[in-house]
Amino acid sequence: MHKRVVVGISGASGMAYAVRLLRWMRECPEVESHLVMSSSARLTCKLELPDVPLAEITALADVVHKEADVGASIASGSYPTHAMVIVPCSMATLAAVATGLSDNLLRRAADVTLKERRRLIVVARETPLHAVHLRNMLTITELGGIIVPPLPAFYLQPRSVEDVVDHTVGKILDLLELPHTLLQRWGEAPLM
Repeated sequence: MHKRVVVGISGASGMAYAVRLLRWMRECPEVESHLVMSSSARLTCKLELPDVPLAEITALADVVHKEADVGASIASGSYPTHAMVIVPCSMATLAAVATGLSDNLLRRAADVTLKERRRLIVVARETPLHAVHLRNMLTITELGGIIVPPLPAFYLQPRSVEDVVDHTVGKILDLLELPHTLLQRWGEAPLM
């Protein structure tokens, strides 16, 4: 049985997290990925991943939705999904989700995920944070969402950017209840 997972990519820095997640999902036969990217995300991709064509990134998803298509399947609670991940999540998208602003498909899909009591994972990417950012994170948490800042675990002694990215993506996959081998678990022998 397929687990439909919506992946929303907003314009925050951290495109490597989204691409790694989509690449893993592409290799996982039990996942049907639905992708929606903001226009800001497309710009950030060009800045952060200049050697990776946008078409290569979107080809990793099983279904790609346009940001303006608020009539897409994932905009309705009657369309069953397992979960949604916003990775990375800008503070603008975070604020919109926290306040129920559904002015594009990414934000509408997040709103639907919350209202249907499905798992919403928000990889909030900003620093430093001010009180409004923190209040918005608290609001999403109170609504049932899960905030997952992409923070490295240095006790694992990461040796590359990929190690740092894989650790966060592994945390996301754990929350999606999907099997993986991307991160070392406490008490296990080192992966390296």
